[in-house]
Amino acid sequence: MVASKIQHIDQWFDGPTESPLLIAGPCSVESPEQILATAQALKEHTPISLLRGGVWKPRTKPGSFEGVGLESMQWLIDAGRAIGTPTTTEVANTEHVEAALKAGIDVLWIGARTTVNPFYVQEIAEALKGVKIPILVKNPIHAEIGLWAGAIERFKNVGIERVAAVHRGFFSSAKGVYRNEPHWHHSFGLRALMPDVKIIVDPSHIAGKRLLVPEVCQVAMDLGMDGLMVESHITPEIALSDAAQQMNPEKLGEVIKNLVIHPKKLDHGASEALKSLRDSLDELDDNLVEIMRQRFAVAKDIAIIKEQEGTSIFQMERWLKLVKERTEKGDGEGLTPEFMHDLFATIHKYSVEYQTRLTKKES
Repeated sequence: MVASKIQHIDQWFDGPTESPLLIAGPCSVESPEQILATAQALKEHTPISLLRGGVWKPRTKPGSFEGVGLESMQWLIDAGRAIGTPTTTEVANTEHVEAALKAGIDVLWIGARTTVNPFYVQEIAEALKGVKIPILVKNPIHAEIGLWAGAIERFKNVGIERVAAVHRGFFSSAKGVYRNEPHWHHSFGLRALMPDVKIIVDPSHIAGKRLLVPEVCQVAMDLGMDGLMVESHITPEIALSDAAQQMNPEKLGEVIKNLVIHPKKLDHGASEALKSLRDSLDELDDNLVEIMRQRFAVAKDIAIIKEQEGTSIFQMERWLKLVKERTEKGDGEGLTPEFMHDLFATIHKYSVEYQTRLTKKES
């Protein structure tokens, strides 16, 4: 991706996404020297649309570095001015909002720990009523699309027209490759609910490790996301917060330069070969629906027999056997064990719920 393809924040919000928005900067603003050096290095190695930096850092556990506070906001603004780039920071309450507006921050973002609470979001929205400032809303920590969409709607309801979403991944109790599971389908769900809202991806919080950030960036572009929000620090190894996931500006520049950006073509421009393959997928999907209809018909008969024989709906041994056997069959094109496990666990879950509803009706 060449430098000229990075879009200015105003153009990005007000028109079609011809090129991605790029937001970069440290997790936390630690000192005037740190934020200025980071900003200057970013300007040297990759053009950015917004310079980000955390002033207040709400942490999961007390005792962690929670940001310098209000004093560091001016350091961020000064660094942005030095490289001619607008600035953005996180706000979590009305006091933060008032301070950021007074200082002259250009864009505000709402963090995952705030989005999860509608009361906090509404208070911040009320504080911004009548203010023309762009807002970026991160998804809540847990996968609740209603809260995400609701937060965006609250800002729109007070007259803020420029609101975008930030996909930063979702907490999972299972230990996986990423710090936060991407669960990309939730972004698709948000886009279906709010097709006019642009979605930025935060690969740093998804990845949790700087080595994984490049691949998440590319996946985001492959999926047609509208921008990236990447944590970058002049010396990430000694960063006071989230050191493992931050990249130095030079490395980030290489990542951005090597990104493959796919033009967003309309379907009517698709080739005949692509149309033919999509038709095949549509036919296969129809077949899947019919197979599931048949499966639920069998599940209904099973529910009737279980009711007659006094057998419980859920059979733990049967469930474990089913999921294990189906998972082991997933060794072909795209049929990973993880996919097969999730697929059949979901099918069985809804089958059990269906059988339970049937037996309640009959009783």
